Amino acid sequence: MSNSIEAKKYKKLITITSVIIPVAVAALFGINLKRMGIDVKPLTFLPPIYATINGLTAVLLIGAVMAIKNGNRKLHEKLNTFAIVCSLAFLLMYIAYHMTSDSTKFGGEGLISYLYYFILISHILLSIAVIPLVLTTYMWAKLEEFDKHKKIAKITFPIWLYVAVTGVVVYLMISPYYA
Repeated sequence: MSNSIEAKKYKKLITITSVIIPVAVAALFGINLKRMGIDVKPLTFLPPIYATINGLTAVLLIGAVMAIKNGNRKLHEKLNTFAIVCSLAFLLMYIAYHMTSDSTKFGGEGLISYLYYFILISHILLSIAVIPLVLTTYMWAKLEEFDKHKKIAKITFPIWLYVAVTGVVVYLMISPYYA
């Protein structure tokens, strides 16, 4: 099968995945099992874990760029694959936390509040945008279309890194207000 035909199949799957994930997260975010009368223990231990996973993702992404700059394609691929796995783990833990726990309100006031919400909103919007970017970048690598991979990776990397780092920042800013 030619790369062109494979790419079309992957692009369709990437589009579907890029729509389903944010819609599912938004839908699941609105479901609180406790409020539905289901007796579940709140998974309040998860936020520091998924914040750490975001931090690890950032380190993996930087390591992946360093690996490819040093000509180590295998390590680059492994680090990026692990970064994708970490992002998926983050997502699952994030959903589990919000389905079992009440949302925490940011308690800061004034300028810090504006800064927090700017970081939070940009983090959320870019986390949605990065899904098709990551998947497309990964697809071009798997299809060994390295010129296309490199071109989109220059866009994907800083956005994905921003999402990973701001995930940690958001956690650090809101963590004093956890119940």
